[in-house]
Amino acid sequence: MNGPAPISDKRYRFDSFSSEPLFEKKERLPAMGWNSWNAFGSGNTEDLTKEMVLKIKELELDKYGYKYIVLDDGCYHPERINGHLQSDRIKFPSGFNAMADFVHGHGLKYGMYNDIGTKLCSGLEVGIYGFEKTDCEDYIKWEIDYLKVDNCYYMWDNATFANPENAKYSFAPNIRSIEVGGRKYEAKDAVITGTIASVKDGYITGIGTFDGTAPDHSPIGLRSSEVIFEIESTEDTRLDLKVTYATGAQEGIGQWLQVAVDGEIFYDDFLDATDTTESFKESSAISIKLKKGMNKIRLMNHRRQENTLHSYSEIKRELEKAGDRDIVFSICEWGKTQPQDWGYNVGDSWRILNDITFQVGSDGNHGTAAWQGDYTTSITSQYNKAVIMDEFAGLGKGWNDPDMLVIGMDGIDYTMNRSHMAMWCMLNSPLMLGLDLRRLTKGDEIYNIITNEDLIALNQDALGIQAKRIYTTYECAKPDKEYIRDIDRIDVLAKPLSNGDIALGFFNISEKEKADCPAINVADIVKAIGNKMAGRELFEKASEYKIKDLLTGEEYVSSDKKFEAGKLSPCDCKVIRITPVS
Repeated sequence: MNGPAPISDKRYRFDSFSSEPLFEKKERLPAMGWNSWNAFGSGNTEDLTKEMVLKIKELELDKYGYKYIVLDDGCYHPERINGHLQSDRIKFPSGFNAMADFVHGHGLKYGMYNDIGTKLCSGLEVGIYGFEKTDCEDYIKWEIDYLKVDNCYYMWDNATFANPENAKYSFAPNIRSIEVGGRKYEAKDAVITGTIASVKDGYITGIGTFDGTAPDHSPIGLRSSEVIFEIESTEDTRLDLKVTYATGAQEGIGQWLQVAVDGEIFYDDFLDATDTTESFKESSAISIKLKKGMNKIRLMNHRRQENTLHSYSEIKRELEKAGDRDIVFSICEWGKTQPQDWGYNVGDSWRILNDITFQVGSDGNHGTAAWQGDYTTSITSQYNKAVIMDEFAGLGKGWNDPDMLVIGMDGIDYTMNRSHMAMWCMLNSPLMLGLDLRRLTKGDEIYNIITNEDLIALNQDALGIQAKRIYTTYECAKPDKEYIRDIDRIDVLAKPLSNGDIALGFFNISEKEKADCPAINVADIVKAIGNKMAGRELFEKASEYKIKDLLTGEEYVSSDKKFEAGKLSPCDCKVIRITPVS
C-alpha cells in the first residue's frame, strides 16, 4: 500500500460515534470577529491586519461583540524552517508573537489558520498533518485564541487540490457477491442502506459517504451507504468470508473495505487492486464470528468520516494542553464528510459547504459575492442548507457555519446585506466579518447593518438555540427537514430566546417581490418549537404581545395572536421580537 495508512483507533469508528463528545466541551456562543480572507485573500499583511485592528477600535465594533482577528491563508513562510511554522518574512516581518501582542494590546483576540492536509489551500507546504504537536505548541506560544483548520491536500480523501485517486481510501470496492462458510450470496440478496450505493449490472457500487462539499445533497438523513447481508446461524461459530470485488480510485469506487458483523469489525484495510472497476476477483478469506440467530454482515467504508474526525481530533488534543488559554476551534472541511454527524466531538463550529465566494478581494478591491447561485458561492446556497440543520447545533455541541459574512462586498445590495445579517443571526452562525473595514464609517449603511444590536442579541442569546424553519411557501411536508434549493419562496423562522421571547423571521428568498406572505399565529409557533421555549405557557396564554421590528426599530403592542410581514421586496425580510405580556 502506498502512502499513510488510515487510522484504526476505535475511538473514531463510525459505530462509536455517540452523543457524548470525545472532549469536554465548553458551552460557547457563536464566535464574532473579522477574518482576512474575503477582504484580502492570500495578500493579507502585518500592516493591513494592524489597520483592521485599529478600525475595529475606532468603529467600536468590539463593543458589539466583534473580538476575534483571524489571519487566514497566506501569512506563513512557504516551507517549514527546522520543522516549525514561520511567518512570511515580507508580509509579517515582525512575526506572529508580535502580531499577537498587537491584537491583545488592543483588547482583542488573536486567531490563525492551518490545514489538516500536507499543504494549505494556497499551496504553501506547511499543512499541519504530521506536525500537530509541534504546531499546536507553537500556536500556544503565540497565544492564539482561535484556530481555523481547512481541508485541502488531505491524503485520505480526494479533497480540493488533493489527488483525486485518494478516493480509494474513502470508498469500498464494487461488490458482486460474498461467500460465507461455502455458501454464496449475490448482490440481489443484499440490503443497501442510505441513498448513495446502488446495484449496477449485478454488482453494488457507491459504497461510502456522500461528498457534502457541493450543495447537491441534503444534510438530513443517512448520508452514507452500507451493504448488509442478513445470515442466520444455528450456533455461535467462526467462519471464513470471501468477497468478490473490483477496485477503483474514483469518487464512488475505492479499494478500502470495512467488514463487520453487527457492531464488531473484522476487517479494515485495502483489498488487492484489480485491473479495472469491473474485473472482479475473490478476496482472501476473512475470519468472522457469527452468533446463534440472525446476523448482519456489513460491507462498508466510513473512512471519509473516521479519518477526518481523527485528524481534527489530533489537533484538538494538542490544543487542550493550552491550560487556561481558551481557544476556539473552527473546523473548515466544507461539509465534505457530513461534519454535522461528528463535529460536536471536537469543534466549536463546522463549515457546512465550500466557500460562500471565490472572488475575494485584495488591497483596494472589494471582492464579489452573490445572492443566489448554482454552487456554494452565494448567500442563499449556504442558507438553504443551514436552515434545516438546527437540530445538529447548540450549546455544548457547536454551530453550523455557512461561512463568513460577505456584507460589504460587491455584487450584493443593501437589502441583500441586511437579510444576510438577519439570516446568520437567526441561524446562530459565527459572525465573522470579511470586508475591508477601512470602507466603513460610523452610521453608514453597512455599519448600521453589522452593528444592529437587536439582531446580534438573537445570535448571542444565552439559550443558544438555532432558529427552526416552521413554514415555507414552497410545497413540502416537513419545512424543518426538507432541503429546498428553489429560491422562489418565503421562509418563516422561529427562534426561542432565553427570557421567553420569540424571534420570528419572514424571509423572501426570491429575487421577486412577494405580496402573499403567510400569517403565523401563536399556535403555529408553539407547535413547532414549544419543547424548546423558555416560557411556553406564558407565551401561549398571554393576552397581549409587545412587538419590536428588529430592522426598523418600530415597537407596538398587539392583542392579536397572529403575526404578519405584509409585502416583501426582493431578497427582503422582516424580523420581529415577540414579548408576551402577562
